[in-house]
Amino acid sequence: MTHDLAFTSATVILPNRLLANATVYCRAGRIQSVGRGVRVPRSVERVDCGGQYLAPGFVDLHVHGGGGVDFMDGTVDAVCGACRSHLRHGTTTIFPTTTTGQHDEIQQMLSACAAAKRLPLSPIAGVHLYGPYFAPDKVGCHAPTGCRPPEASEYLPYFQTGMIRIATCAAELPGSEAFYREARRRRCLVTCGHSNASYQEMVQAHRTGVRHVDHFWCAMSSIASLRARHGFPLQASMAEFVLQHPSMSTEVIADGIHLSDELLEFARVMLGPERLCLVTDSSRALDMPPGTYRFGHPQTGTSFVSDGKMARASDGGPASSICGMDQMVRHFHRHTRAPLWEAVRIASLTPAQRTGIHRQVGSIEQGKWANVLLLDQELAVQRVFLRGNEVTNLA
Repeated sequence: MTHDLAFTSATVILPNRLLANATVYCRAGRIQSVGRGVRVPRSVERVDCGGQYLAPGFVDLHVHGGGGVDFMDGTVDAVCGACRSHLRHGTTTIFPTTTTGQHDEIQQMLSACAAAKRLPLSPIAGVHLYGPYFAPDKVGCHAPTGCRPPEASEYLPYFQTGMIRIATCAAELPGSEAFYREARRRRCLVTCGHSNASYQEMVQAHRTGVRHVDHFWCAMSSIASLRARHGFPLQASMAEFVLQHPSMSTEVIADGIHLSDELLEFARVMLGPERLCLVTDSSRALDMPPGTYRFGHPQTGTSFVSDGKMARASDGGPASSICGMDQMVRHFHRHTRAPLWEAVRIASLTPAQRTGIHRQVGSIEQGKWANVLLLDQELAVQRVFLRGNEVTNLA
C-alpha cells in the first residue's frame, strides 16, 4: 500500500528548529532522509510544498471522540469515524480514551478499538484506560454512576486485551497501588487523573509507577481542595508534586476555554517541551453544529450542550473540548511565547516519548513512519500523509 515519495521545497518542523528549503524523502512508508540537497530518484513522486510547513503528524494521548461519535459508542464504525475526524485535524497517532462506564461498555469499546486497529493504515496506537477509576469528588463531566475504585477482577481483563497503553487511576482510591503496579508491568504510561490526591499520596503513587498527570489544573487536587479534605497545615497538591519531580509529565488543553493564556505559559516555562504534552480531550461535538450531545456511552453517558465554540456540562463548566489538535497547536503558539517547533513538538514527539513509541512516530527523522502534515502559513492542515499514503477520505 505504501509507495515512495519526496516532499520538496518544505519548511520542515524539526524537534528543535525549523529547516527551510528542505527535502524529505520517504521510501516504503518510512522517512529515509531529511535535509537540503537530498538526492531523490527521478521515478519518485514529488510533493512540492512551496515553502509551506511540513510537520510531524500529531499524537493525541487523551481524546474521547469527534465527528458526532464517541469511542464509547463501542462500534467499529464509531471508532473509525472519530479517527477520521481527528485525522482531518492532523492527528495521525491516537489513543482512544474511555470514560466512566459499566464493565461491559468498556469491554465493548476495547473490542471495537482492537478491530479498528487491525484495519489498514489505522492511526490507533492503543487505548487510554481513563475512566472509570476516578475520585467521586473529581468526576468532572463524566457520569458519576460509572465511577468506582479499581478491582483486579475488573481491570485485569482490560489489560489482557493488549490494547491498554495508557492507564489512569486516582491515587487516593483503595486499590490504586495494585492498579499502578499492573499498568507499569504492562509497560503503560501510568497516570493519575480526576483525583483529589495529596502530595504524600502522589509520593506513594510515584513509587508504584505513576509518571504522568492528566489535564493539568482540571479535575485535580489543589491546595484549596485539600484544605477541605485535610484542614491545616495546608497540604501540597498534585500540581506541586508534578512541578517538583523531573520524572513527571503532564498535559494541557490549549483550546482557550479550559486554561488562560497565563497558565499555558506558566506550564510551558515550568515544565519545558520534554515534560509537557498537548491533548484535545475532545468529545463527539468536534466538527459538529451547535446542539445537545452525549458524553461517553450513548445511553449511560452525560448530556452536554455545545455552542460551536465550547461544550458545557449541566453545572455550566467545560465538558471536554470540541477542538482538534491543529487548533490546540495554533492557540498554544499564538498565545504563549512558544516558538513553532516547540508547539508542534509537545503535540507530537513529547507524547510519543512518554508512551514509548518515539522510535516509530513523533518527529520527521530518518527511520520513522512517514506520518506528516502539510500546513499553510496559518498552520491550517492542507494535506495529511499516514505512512507515506495521503489520507483523502476526510470529508
